[in-house]
This record gives sequence, C-alpha cells and structure tokens, in this order.
Amino acid sequence: MQHPSSVVFLNTVSLSTIVKEGRLGDPERLSEFVRLLRPDITDTRLLVLFEIKPNNEESRREGRGLVGRYLAALNAAVEPDKKLVGGTDFEGSLFLEFENGGALWHLSWRTPEPGVTLYRWNYRRKKPNASWKERAAQKAEELPREEIALRGELAEQAIQAAYGRGEWPSVFQGQVYLPVDCR
Repeated sequence: MQHPSSVVFLNTVSLSTIVKEGRLGDPERLSEFVRLLRPDITDTRLLVLFEIKPNNEESRREGRGLVGRYLAALNAAVEPDKKLVGGTDFEGSLFLEFENGGALWHLSWRTPEPGVTLYRWNYRRKKPNASWKERAAQKAEELPREEIALRGELAEQAIQAAYGRGEWPSVFQGQVYLPVDCR
C-alpha cells in the first residue's frame, strides 16, 4: 500500500516465478529445489524481501535463516544490478472487530532486523457501549492460539478486503480499523 508502483509477490509465488516475472534475471540459474521456495513478501521494484513470523525468539531465528537462504538463492540468479536485500521499516497495526463489538482483535507487526517481520495478535474484552477507540485503549490480552486458529482465516479475508484486494467474507459481522499516523 505504501508503494503502489511496486511489483510485489506474496508467499503463493515461487522463487522461479519471482525471478522470471519480476524480470530480475535467469530462473534457470536456480536449482530445482530452490525454484519452489516461496518467501512471504518480495518487492522486485524496491529489491527487498520479508519473511513474516510470530513474535517470539524461535520464530525470529527461523525467519532469519529463511531470509538468508532466500536471498542467497535469489541473488545467485539475478543480474548484478538487481541484488535483493532484507527489507526494513515495515511496521504497523490494525484492529478487527468481530461480532459487532463482541471481540476486538489487534494485529501489530514490526521488522526488528532486515527481512524479518514479527507479528503479534492480542485482543480487548468486550466493553458495553464503548467506542472502538476506548476499547483499543484498554489493556491488551494475548489472544489464545485456539481462537487465532478458529478465526484466523476469516481475519485474513477481512484484512485483504479492507486493503481492497478481496471480497468481504459473508459471515464476517464487524469492522476493520486501520489506524493512521497523521504526524
């Protein structure tokens, strides 16, 4: 969203396709195994890559390793002037309100090291007659894994619809709030 002229590939696209469609170099330079790997986000205009992981130390180490492997593979196949690096300065948050105020989820993400973006889900308990701003100011509680698994796909569809890249899920009864920094 911040770079509308960028060509961005998400984790459904293989390294081979990224190199070819991103016009970065020769996908034939990728080994057979490496061709199938799929980084979470690759921007072929800005020449950056991100791997998205839950916000914990084990996932951070895993993300760091994957970023290193993806960059080594990609940079062996791309033209010298099109080398990719781990992306930086990728952070933000959004709120999702489920069941018309029954649950307020908060998704936040940050990139503490090049290429590794960590995310965290938490929520605020229902507070009758409170605005979403008042609820957002409440103390955050960690979201149980079971609930993330149960509603995660629905949340993903709602987020994509909010960013204009999909249809609203028919069973989603709520709102998506995208906080804006007006500094």
